[in-house]
Amino acid sequence: MTQKVKEEIAASIAAFRLPRYEEIPDVGLYLEQAVKYISEYLEPLEDITLTTSMVSNYVKKGLLPSPVKKQYGREQIAHLFFIAVAKTVMSIEDIRILLELQRRTYKSQRAYDYFALEFENVLRYVLGIKENLDNIGVDATDEKEILRNIIITVAHKVYLDKRVAILHEEEKE
Repeated sequence: MTQKVKEEIAASIAAFRLPRYEEIPDVGLYLEQAVKYISEYLEPLEDITLTTSMVSNYVKKGLLPSPVKKQYGREQIAHLFFIAVAKTVMSIEDIRILLELQRRTYKSQRAYDYFALEFENVLRYVLGIKENLDNIGVDATDEKEILRNIIITVAHKVYLDKRVAILHEEEKE
């Protein structure tokens, strides 16, 4: 891979950042607003998408509690960020099991903020923006190891998607 391609991939993701839990609106967002909010953050990842029908399906399948007065709160939106990312490499049933595990072991804010930090950390490492992985958090648990492995898998998929997109563009030239 040429240096130009590496730089192009790195530039496409350099400013990527997920909102922290406290930054997620807690005023309640309607379905379309919630999907738009999440999609804007995930846009640099290109192939990680979320639609209103997907969200409705997640509610039906029990991954998310039903919205209150048709509005999604901070906790539901945080879970939707995780689901949107994880669904690229895992089945919905496996994601449901992991969300149940998270609910039993960590409060939503702690789990989501760890997810956001770790995702940014691993993504920058896999895409060559930084040379080393940081150790996020202080405790070493099975839950954190599982999450890191999901994130590593997703980060490699993002890299491959971006690399193949560049190959397609080169082919057109």
